[in-house]
Amino acid sequence: MLHLTDTRTRRVEKIEPSAPGRLSIYACGPTVYRFAHVGNLRTFLLSDLIRRVATLQGLQVTVVQNITDVGHMADDRGLDEAGEDKILSQAKQENRSALDVARFYEDAYLTDLSRLNIAPADIAPRASESIDLMIELIQKLIDNNNAYVGGDGSVYFDARSIDNYGAISGNKLDALRPGTRFAIEEDPEASGRKRFHADWALWKVAGDTRTQLVWDTPWGVGFPGWHVECSAMGVHHLGETIDVHTGGIDLRFPHHEDEKAQSDAAVGKEVVRHWVHAEHLLFDGRKMAKSTGNVLLLQDVIDRGIDPLALRLCFLEHNYRQQMNLTWNAIESAATTLTRWRTKIALWAEEPSAPMHEPTRVAVVDAFNEDLDTPRAIQALRRLEKDDSVAAGARFETFNYLDRLLGLDLVREVGKPVVAQELPAGAQALLDARAQARTDKDWAASDSLRDELAILGVVVADSTTGQSWSLA
Repeated sequence: MLHLTDTRTRRVEKIEPSAPGRLSIYACGPTVYRFAHVGNLRTFLLSDLIRRVATLQGLQVTVVQNITDVGHMADDRGLDEAGEDKILSQAKQENRSALDVARFYEDAYLTDLSRLNIAPADIAPRASESIDLMIELIQKLIDNNNAYVGGDGSVYFDARSIDNYGAISGNKLDALRPGTRFAIEEDPEASGRKRFHADWALWKVAGDTRTQLVWDTPWGVGFPGWHVECSAMGVHHLGETIDVHTGGIDLRFPHHEDEKAQSDAAVGKEVVRHWVHAEHLLFDGRKMAKSTGNVLLLQDVIDRGIDPLALRLCFLEHNYRQQMNLTWNAIESAATTLTRWRTKIALWAEEPSAPMHEPTRVAVVDAFNEDLDTPRAIQALRRLEKDDSVAAGARFETFNYLDRLLGLDLVREVGKPVVAQELPAGAQALLDARAQARTDKDWAASDSLRDELAILGVVVADSTTGQSWSLA
């Protein structure tokens, strides 16, 4: 049986499905205003690993992961209700519509998932297409006296209307710990619009300058708060009981704390049974940030000629709930291991077949079951690799079987490129024309050429160093 560390209970908990034979997972998805960096991708790997373990146990797994394409403010603390939407901010920079920006980065995100062998969610609702669900949930919260219309016309959740706020993060409304994102004092700017400084917006009234991503509702023209989106989509698609909710540790507060309050208040009971969070990823000892110039994308790894699954192996060599310091040396070392394993597995495959090496199979499966202890699983495989007393055929069968958990494409021709290097006829000319269009800041032509390339099966990604391509 799978066990995971539950952030709410602070214990390792047995994960037992609420419905026999079925496991439901809600995974907080990306805000699609930029390329996902490798730290984001490490978090998204978490739900994939849980799915693989549960599937191996014979469970039917349903994963819902939202696409946030509205409502996530540039001040992601959720306190600046009048701040700028991240999607709109990026649209302004790229001189195109907000939804064009969102769809472009959503496609890039899905491409990165495929490159890392992370299965896409079974259901991937977009926030912009789920507004009716949010309106329905907000109205229910108002009817239950958990929400109110503030002095500015926006709708706020009444944080003091529930008695267990802070169950996930440990932050209490009356005595928030130092370093948290709320100020302890009353917010002077909240006077007249919010009843309490820690109340948060469920629906925000749009200003006169906001012309995109707004909807008409009983509370006027506006847009949803970031936190309410996950509550509405999670309960709608998975019901009133969700077995596991995943996300990055940075979402624990206030996002997941607020989401929990909304969902529980609307349903009348605790909706999520287990909250599971992935720890931060550092790169070369520093937090990845645009300001420091050390944001690493998956495309950067591929541009160095490294199989992207080497990054997956690198992640597996560290536990999901431990902070990880990623370096190029670590990635290159993982790439060396991956190539060596594939080479040996190809040789073992030529030898007479033999039953799996049961001690290794048990050790690896047990490691995954015990709070996804992937480093221990990798160590067991390294021991088997070197154990010449085990028949080659047995080693092949063992690695091949356990790759269901690892997701490393171990039984693959060594040296086979992950991204095909030959462009379809005519594609290079389109790429050259698009590069020139972007130099000329002709964004309409750039978008049109990107669409023409997509028809040929060429996926284009843009970064500060220019455009890169892969075949869909």
